[in-house]
Amino acid sequence: MPQIPHNTGNIMRLCSNVGVQLHLIRPIGFSLSDSHMRRAALDYSDVEDIVINDNFDQYLAENLNRRIFLFSSSGNVGYTDINYNPQDSLVFGSESEGLPASILGKFSKDHVIKIPMMPSNRSLNLSNAVAVVLYEAWRQEGFKNSASSRKEFI
Repeated sequence: MPQIPHNTGNIMRLCSNVGVQLHLIRPIGFSLSDSHMRRAALDYSDVEDIVINDNFDQYLAENLNRRIFLFSSSGNVGYTDINYNPQDSLVFGSESEGLPASILGKFSKDHVIKIPMMPSNRSLNLSNAVAVVLYEAWRQEGFKNSASSRKEFI
């Protein structure tokens, strides 16, 4: 449901650096060949593991065995209160609307997660929100498969 190519390109780079698969769910507010998105993704767009889903129901049908966490400013559970595992799906909405009520309503409140922020603010930039949560999930795995996870002693 992304609308801004720069954010999607940033998220593509992030997913590549963390080693996770990115699913984009239509409608997408731009062409994936958009020059802004390609520029933001840099050379990562060639190596990304990206799946395009026609809609959220298709995504759910193809990922029945996953825990799904939805990220919303209306969430009641803090993102650091979740014990993530590699099979979890982390779902974020569009930049302007967030996740629609039709998607939020499919899940219990304990699967609607928030990122804390100052009371007078309403949202974070989408790629920043994804980065905050994805790095927390990866941190919980001990940054598995990263260069810093390998301990070498001389």
